[in-house]
Amino acid sequence: MTLLTTTAGVSGITPGDYASLVVQPVERESVALQIASTLKTDRTKVHIPIVQTDAGASFVTEGEEIAPTDAVMGELEITPAKCAGLSIISSELAEDSDPDAQKLVGDGLARSIAVALDRSFFGALSAPNPAGLEAVDGVGTVDAGAKFTNLDAFQEAINRAEDVGATLTAFAANPTDALTLAKLKQTKDSNVPLLGSDPTTPTRRTVLGVPLYVSNAVTTGTVWGVPRDRVMVVMRRDVTLDVSKHARFTRDQVAIKATMRAAHAFPHPAAIQRISLNKA
Repeated sequence: MTLLTTTAGVSGITPGDYASLVVQPVERESVALQIASTLKTDRTKVHIPIVQTDAGASFVTEGEEIAPTDAVMGELEITPAKCAGLSIISSELAEDSDPDAQKLVGDGLARSIAVALDRSFFGALSAPNPAGLEAVDGVGTVDAGAKFTNLDAFQEAINRAEDVGATLTAFAANPTDALTLAKLKQTKDSNVPLLGSDPTTPTRRTVLGVPLYVSNAVTTGTVWGVPRDRVMVVMRRDVTLDVSKHARFTRDQVAIKATMRAAHAFPHPAAIQRISLNKA
């Protein structure tokens, strides 16, 4: 398919305006980039140090020799992978500028990259996708029973994260589970929602004070509790946009390519909490 000037809803596009129309929407659309820390690098690989066991400490009497102890260290080696999107438009469309058409192409490419990034972040997809949450060994697990009827499982997840020195800063759920949670009421005869709201963002729901994010990339029946400082999206570079007529020379068309190199790092799996419904 090729977008033309005659395509319904399209008025024109200027190639030079694409970049700003792609980068910001990716950051806005991707749930992964909203709930995880972002680590930017200019290297092919990133080595993230991990303190597996802290150096010990204890009280000693005055003048007593202090026994030395060593921390146990480890590291994660992360190699960002390429995520890319491509759109083809006619030269006529590229030469006739209109902000609505610029937004059309920019948002489309941004959504595609954001969806791909979130699928890899929450899933366990095969290469070349980077490994995501479902591929991480050692995460905390909480059994929420056959269905969500209260927030006890979420309180347990918060407490389990605190047991290992972490604080959950976000929950992420599939839209189906998010709707179920949104319908829960404070009491059987009440119409007051059990979920809270964020005064700074009225449309955002909170679970026990922790923001709830919604993504189709999350498996139905699973809600992830994420501590922002223990979960990272490693970006080799921001979204890069290239515009070229060369490959489509004989058709007088313009190719618009958006690429980003990214991967995910989970240096403290026990701090991440997976709340799961028992489907048996």
